Amino acid sequence: MANRKISTNFVKVTNNSVEIPAYLAMPLGEGPFPGVVVLQEIFGVNSHIRDVTERFAKEGYIAIAPALYQRQAPGFETGYTAEDIKIGRQYKEQTKASELLSDIQAAINYLKSETPLQDDTVGCIGFCFGGHVAYLAATLPEIKATASFYGAGITTMTPGGGEPTVSRTSEISGTIYGFFGKEDVSIPQAQVDEIEATLEKHQIKHHIFSYDGAEHGFFCDQRASYNQTAATDAWEKVKQLFHKELSPVS
Repeated sequence: MANRKISTNFVKVTNNSVEIPAYLAMPLGEGPFPGVVVLQEIFGVNSHIRDVTERFAKEGYIAIAPALYQRQAPGFETGYTAEDIKIGRQYKEQTKASELLSDIQAAINYLKSETPLQDDTVGCIGFCFGGHVAYLAATLPEIKATASFYGAGITTMTPGGGEPTVSRTSEISGTIYGFFGKEDVSIPQAQVDEIEATLEKHQIKHHIFSYDGAEHGFFCDQRASYNQTAATDAWEKVKQLFHKELSPVS
């Protein structure tokens, strides 16, 4: 049932000696509910990411958005100016895949221990930098469904260095959907094609959606590149994916 009443809170996710702040949104009621990990853009867990987290809660999911930059810039949150983009990219370049995966696993563990999680069933969604990280997170065993929005660099690099993230495609056990804009200058069509070919090669359940006229960041209604038509369609596709794979309580 969409438009559930929800509760929201800022929580602390413990990962060994590191405390990761996270934004948590939950439907009211006893549950249990399936979980969703929401992964930020380079701009931190800002109002847009919090809004997406709340949208999932209203759809019947426990949604958590961990601060992926906590190790580099505690409390970082910013807007979308050129200077904001510059700073956000600097922090992105300091991240490491192993730490990102460890922090996401800690967020999943938090859902398991501190919330009425349904059958340890978890999905993942990420945008921009978080779209790339979502492709990484899809390799975690609890992740049954992943929505990766315009994650640049999946075929060319991985956070912290090493083989490109696409080389880990065979480790994905759930279903993954990729969302791209055909006018996104940061992700050439050849890279999108390579991602799709690699998913097909390893027989990963997937679907790639590419939108005419859509640029990078088309899902975010706070950015100049927002494309309402593409964003609306993509959200419906995400809801279909998560409902099929995670089965929220009606």
